[in-house]
Amino acid sequence: MKQAEQRGQSYWSLVWRQLRRNRLAIVGLAVVIMLFLAAVSANLLANNKPLFMRYQGKLYFPAFRDYPEFIHADFKTLAKGLNPPDAAWFPPVPYSFTEYDLNEVLERPGSRHWLGTDDRGRDVLARIIHGSRISLSVGFVAVGIYMFIGIIIGSLAGYYGGMVDLVISRIIEIMMCFPSFIFIISLVAFLEPSIYNIMIAIGLIGWTDVARLVRGEFLKIRNREYVEATQALGARDWRTIFRHILPNALAPALVVATFGIAAAILYESALSFLGFGVQPPTPSWGDILSQSRSYYDFAWWLMLFPGAAIFITVTAFNLVNEGLRDAIDPRLKES
Repeated sequence: MKQAEQRGQSYWSLVWRQLRRNRLAIVGLAVVIMLFLAAVSANLLANNKPLFMRYQGKLYFPAFRDYPEFIHADFKTLAKGLNPPDAAWFPPVPYSFTEYDLNEVLERPGSRHWLGTDDRGRDVLARIIHGSRISLSVGFVAVGIYMFIGIIIGSLAGYYGGMVDLVISRIIEIMMCFPSFIFIISLVAFLEPSIYNIMIAIGLIGWTDVARLVRGEFLKIRNREYVEATQALGARDWRTIFRHILPNALAPALVVATFGIAAAILYESALSFLGFGVQPPTPSWGDILSQSRSYYDFAWWLMLFPGAAIFITVTAFNLVNEGLRDAIDPRLKES
């Protein structure tokens, strides 16, 4: 057991060592980490509530919790009237993603709004920061759903073989015949536009590649000596599958999963652009980009910045994915 654990640790340490040699993959990983941190700390980066406020000798943290005495307070107006030692410290982007000002509609990028405003006077940078939560949430949750489905189905097909493998393989081929994006649009339109339905729709269509890879790995591993020894000792099938075979069959599926995150982000952005995605006022990169269709001739920032966010995010994930693929199996690099 300890030897197996040591082999597992040495394998993944080797993968990490190979990944570090790929400079583009490391740059992509750094971008992904920054995006993740921005999504987690969105309320601390873009908010119209102070991070810290001293008012009438008391300390308040409005960005972290609500206070009964400030339920309907306008913190910006309140901050202007504060005198030392009272003070308020706002986030770097002192605007909420729902805050609008009809006097600042379609403002160009400047000192007040770094990336400009949209057609309702909302700060574009604040909406992009909070929109990263939607994109990353859809990416990770949708991939988690189809990873779970693909691993279960692929494991059963590869382990049992025979008629089970035949039936599952035909189901996989049938599912692969459906155009993915058309299927997702149809499913979302049939239910209703929401982030949860988008996650489910992507998860229900994306599991086929994972199932095929896991099935192939099981077919190679199931006849090895340690698997036969486990079966001879009377281990149950589920224990043999999930304890002994699956950990050694997951590496190719993990590469597909990381590629799937980038694809899911693109799907969500496209659905929001077409009006089938996350509904307002929830911010989404695709929704911001959709607004540019009416103002593309002069409000260029509505097209440039959310488009750049989508491009950078997808490119960063793809760089990490390619580096991980080459690190897991260097033979794939040449092919």
